[in-house]
Amino acid sequence: MENEHTGSRRNHWTFLTNHARVLIAIARDPGARLRDIAADCDLTERTVQAIVTDLQTDGYLTRTRDGRRNRYAIAPGARFRHPAEAGREIAGLLAYLSGPPATPTTTPPAAESADGVPDDGALPLP
Repeated sequence: MENEHTGSRRNHWTFLTNHARVLIAIARDPGARLRDIAADCDLTERTVQAIVTDLQTDGYLTRTRDGRRNRYAIAPGARFRHPAEAGREIAGLLAYLSGPPATPTTTPPAAESADGVPDDGALPLP
């Protein structure tokens, strides 16, 4: 039986908006072409162009010409727009999401003492 969390109409949402994805792509590569950003974000080039315009208009980005290409710079001190995050800078989130992907950490199994209790003091599960 499908519920509200597993139903087919509820499985297309994501945590990040398209604006956030584009901003993260630019943070990763400030010289990226809009075509490449569109491919990375699974958006059309026209959509990315509109998002970049939004971000420039609202002061999140500046654009400069670098030969035949554009180079983008994220405004220092840019802050989130939503009242729930008001006053917080986006730099921390961008740094976290634009850095190298985290590698999964594996913890080695805890050593057991002679009485069968793990050395970390936790009791074994039945």
